[in-house]
Amino acid sequence: MKIGILGSGNMGRSLGILWAEQKHEVFFGARTVEKGKAIAKSAENNTQGGTNEQAAIFGNVLLYTIRGINPAEVLTSIELLNGKIIIDCNNYDIPENFAYPPIELSLAEKLASEVSQARVVKAFNTMAQEVFELSPQPLKEYNVSVFVAGDDAAAKKTVMNLAQDIGFAPVDCGELRFARLLEGLGDFIRYLMIGQNLGSYATISVATLPEAQNQRLGGRQSSSLY
Repeated sequence: MKIGILGSGNMGRSLGILWAEQKHEVFFGARTVEKGKAIAKSAENNTQGGTNEQAAIFGNVLLYTIRGINPAEVLTSIELLNGKIIIDCNNYDIPENFAYPPIELSLAEKLASEVSQARVVKAFNTMAQEVFELSPQPLKEYNVSVFVAGDDAAAKKTVMNLAQDIGFAPVDCGELRFARLLEGLGDFIRYLMIGQNLGSYATISVATLPEAQNQRLGGRQSSSLY
């Protein structure tokens, strides 16, 4: 898979390196050619580097880490993104005292409205960069979940496969509108990391338990409010 990284900060650099280790073709984009090339040089694994625009042209899948900024402000033409799978891994800024307002429009939905001919998928927004250092083991052992939402089934499947390639357990979370829930979940994880001092390695692993064979509590029954 040819993957372009738009914004090669902590998240972009880390995921790009991991995918390159799995033999994907990776191009690190940055504001300047020099920065992109420097990241590629340090990443090795036959990666390339240059500008964000060059990364957009290169990749069939694009990781968009430039939070909240319209691609029209980053690229000379958003038509470069037509038909491409764009992974949005962003969350809103953390407000003072973690007083988050309700998310009525996710960053992923906002991005999708700006690049209507692209295939936007929400993923990788519920963990800190430090978690990627554990790829692919012990991520597999701990069944660390990556939550994925998108309107294009094929694009979503591609992103889930990319998550699995680097040791994560992908969880299909439905349509892109459910990115609002995923971004809220990302806010909660950051609260646990920072507000409750659990640290950067706090994650969520979804497990499906075996069905109870003996419903000694009477099982689920219909109920009312009174």
